Amino acid sequence: MDVDKRNFIIIWICNFLVAGTTTMIMPFLSLYIETFGDHSPAYVQKWSGLIFGATFISAFLMSPIWGRIADKHGFKPILLINGFGIATSIFLMGFVHSVEAFFILRLLMGVVTGFIPTSLAFISAHTAKSEAGKMLGTLQMGSVTGMLFGPIFGGLLADAFGFKYTFIITAISITLAAFIILFALKEQIIVKSTKLVRYSRKAILRGLLHHRLMLNVMIVTTLIQIGNFSVQPLLSLYVSELTDSNDVAFLAGVTFSAAGLGNLLFARKWGQLGDDLGYEKVLSILLLLSFIFIIPQAFVTELWQLILCRLLFGIAVGGMIPITTALVRREAPIQIQGEVMGYNTSFRFLGNIIGPIFGGIVSGFIGISSVFIVTASLFLVGFAVLYYARKKPVQDFEDYLASVDQNGKA
Repeated sequence: MDVDKRNFIIIWICNFLVAGTTTMIMPFLSLYIETFGDHSPAYVQKWSGLIFGATFISAFLMSPIWGRIADKHGFKPILLINGFGIATSIFLMGFVHSVEAFFILRLLMGVVTGFIPTSLAFISAHTAKSEAGKMLGTLQMGSVTGMLFGPIFGGLLADAFGFKYTFIITAISITLAAFIILFALKEQIIVKSTKLVRYSRKAILRGLLHHRLMLNVMIVTTLIQIGNFSVQPLLSLYVSELTDSNDVAFLAGVTFSAAGLGNLLFARKWGQLGDDLGYEKVLSILLLLSFIFIIPQAFVTELWQLILCRLLFGIAVGGMIPITTALVRREAPIQIQGEVMGYNTSFRFLGNIIGPIFGGIVSGFIGISSVFIVTASLFLVGFAVLYYARKKPVQDFEDYLASVDQNGKA
């Protein structure tokens, strides 16, 4: 079998394991906090947002560093650090007894978080630009398939055996994925550009912040994640308001998985459409669809209605990560692709940080249902930002980087 094809299958399987097992703990995050003591709903909601976002604070700072290391030494070592590091952190979470300890472990976990983005960068670097969207969309199906079954399985485990053993099983599964990477993945040397241009870290960062398309893609990436993650930590609490069932963890898992199913059904198709029609055009469509599908979630009166709305929302959101990643792949020079991908990941993590905190604050003041309405507007802002970028003259990012490096200014 061709090495690239074999690597793709291995990464797909590992993404399935990592995404599936890490999302096992998501449905009961707020429920786990309630076991630490007799706390008010407002206290639990606030700490749910903080603990959910803690991982992404340190991940936001570390992603460009890991990306720069990957450009020099390859993506495989970073995947191993991510895999074993995440597994260790999650294992220890099963033994905490306070929100403060839980918060610190989530913060430390962020230092090594980034398995899924790094795997996207790995495949992107070994894929032709003309089919990057399709391949990344297909890869997205691996993580989404895991996300589809992970919350349901996690909810069942939590209801049957308790939260502690769910953390332990999660850690074991991620360790298995890391060992698969260690023994089965073969990273090939990528032929660098014949120009042999060496860009300074300062020039890359300055270029990203001043190049119209890349800057706006990074902003849109952040807005997407804020809109997506502002609701997730609160979803199990919202589900508990819509049902009298005792199996809240399981039903929250089903609700989580509804968006994953929408992802699974359309992620590859959106990526393929991006290859054919243009990434900017397809991303604009997805932003509008996300706005349309998130609004009704604020007005549901039955759980099945929320699940249906989450399914439709997942159809739109599922195409955004492969599309934005393919956009970065198209623009970034091959010799600094890991670092540029790292910055893109940082902007994603920035949204992951702001989203849960933002959602927790909004829900604390005006209720959980209002979070859907407030965050829906962010997708409209993202559409406007991208529309503005598309109307401006095209800039070649590699040439722009070279001019920034030579002149020391944009």
